[in-house]
Amino acid sequence: MSSFFEGLKPSLLWKHFEQILKIPHCSGNEKALSDYIISVAKDRNLAWKKDKVGNVLTEKKASPGHEKADTIILQGHIDMVGEKNSDVEHDFNKDPIKAEIKGEWIQAIGTTLGSDNGIGLAASLAVMEDDSLEHGPLEFLFTVDEETGLTGATKIESDFLKGRKILNLDSEDEGAFTIGCAGGADSEITLSLKRKKSKGGEPYRLKIFGLRGGHSGIDIDQGRGNAIKLLARMLLQAMNEFHFGLVRMEGGNKRNAIAREAWADLLLAPAQSQGLSSFFQKAFDKIQFEYKAVEKDASFSFEKSDKQKEDPLTLESQKDLINLISTLPHGVIAMHPEMKDLVETSSNLAIINTHKGKAQIICSSRSSVASALEAVRNSIVASGKLVGAKVAQPEGYPAWTPNLQSPLLKTLKEVYQKMFQKEPEVGAIHAGLECGIIGEKFPGMDMISFGPTIEHPHSPEERVHVSSVEKFWKFLTGLLADLA
Repeated sequence: MSSFFEGLKPSLLWKHFEQILKIPHCSGNEKALSDYIISVAKDRNLAWKKDKVGNVLTEKKASPGHEKADTIILQGHIDMVGEKNSDVEHDFNKDPIKAEIKGEWIQAIGTTLGSDNGIGLAASLAVMEDDSLEHGPLEFLFTVDEETGLTGATKIESDFLKGRKILNLDSEDEGAFTIGCAGGADSEITLSLKRKKSKGGEPYRLKIFGLRGGHSGIDIDQGRGNAIKLLARMLLQAMNEFHFGLVRMEGGNKRNAIAREAWADLLLAPAQSQGLSSFFQKAFDKIQFEYKAVEKDASFSFEKSDKQKEDPLTLESQKDLINLISTLPHGVIAMHPEMKDLVETSSNLAIINTHKGKAQIICSSRSSVASALEAVRNSIVASGKLVGAKVAQPEGYPAWTPNLQSPLLKTLKEVYQKMFQKEPEVGAIHAGLECGIIGEKFPGMDMISFGPTIEHPHSPEERVHVSSVEKFWKFLTGLLADLA
């Protein structure tokens, strides 16, 4: 059976990426893909090992004549973010990703593609397999659970790696070298809820959907709507004019993705439905106008529902929940004062789930400045205290401080300039990369991150630019030869 990957270059990389698409590998479900990685190592008679948390390391000896070169580590993460449009039937635990070519781009059909970090993995696998390449001793580090907590990188044992130079293949802009990243940490809020006996009323569901979502770090400065915040905004406005009972609020499902959809179940008297429907329409019209430049497909619905089985919240609990969500920080908090167009500090109101007696809310905050990250997390605690909520704040991950004097960076810039007759961009990103953790665990590690052009990761709009992958591969293999 023919594949649309046929004819794409480099063929080895695309061969492995096609296999990766067939293997479910969202965070926590990486074993099948790690087994595939190990099978490639075994087929090539390469040494390999797997640690207690599931990280895989393979080794490839130097090509003839380059045995004395420094060991280079190629690094990427095994897991992907599973996001899909609500009208798409897809089970990330068992279904393969369906992809298509649209012009110069490859993207999935209604789901995330997993090019983050599938292309980086495929590149490492292709280097493992290709014996025609010139290189020194190589290690290939494949980490687990990067997308939900950087667990794999955090749990690496101190004797797992030999090399002290890392090429992280998890960046998303060809021609740009990343030498620093933000640190981050979550806040987990639990608000106790009280309910009252229902005195009748008709069940309705208010839903916001069709937003773009995206990566909560890289896309946080794009002005995209957060469905949870917008839902709370509409409910807060409605509470001033209408009587209704809030039964549930739900929204978002990934800590590191901007919420694309959210909904609330309401109970209201039949006489209220028409007026409330008209009110919500007018409120959403204003939201559409406000976001018209970035959220062209934003939609809402307010319809009768048959899915409600719980009693509504008391008025006090209803106000506490809606007010809490309305006051929690979301979006850009500060831009970096010295690096142009770089977000310094942000927070993402990522998830809300309501249960019978409590609501659980997760916020994910980032900053390249430790004290600024602490400050935004403190503001989340303060918001929680105003309504008597408990806020747990697990330990986060460190920022990766840029090193402009890096010898590895000097080499990469020289090779890129020679190969493409242009200067690469060098900068930091407002996202978490495993380099920050690995650098802290292995003092003296020299690290650079680069990759092909990938747009809209962590959302169903995710896509990878085909020709940039070929350019990325040419640079990677040429760089390995230069470092040999």
